[in-house]
Amino acid sequence: MAAEALEMTGKSRGHEIKVETQGSMGAENEITADDLARADGVIIAADVAINNKERFDGMLKLECSVADPIKFGDAVFEAIEQEINHG
Repeated sequence: MAAEALEMTGKSRGHEIKVETQGSMGAENEITADDLARADGVIIAADVAINNKERFDGMLKLECSVADPIKFGDAVFEAIEQEINHG
């Protein structure tokens, strides 16, 4: 549900977005080094530790609970947009 909320809200706000999910079956739609090179920022919505989190080091990132994009999708994007646009 959080993945869908991120995709819907991101696209409605005019962003190109890629959502990686990690679960018992492993990572799906994995974010690559090329994806990160094109990214202005990263939203990490997780309630548990994620694998390979160090690949996001040095990136502008927002970390939040999985529930936040579902309940407060626009606010999540507003927060990272503010950082991207005004540092």
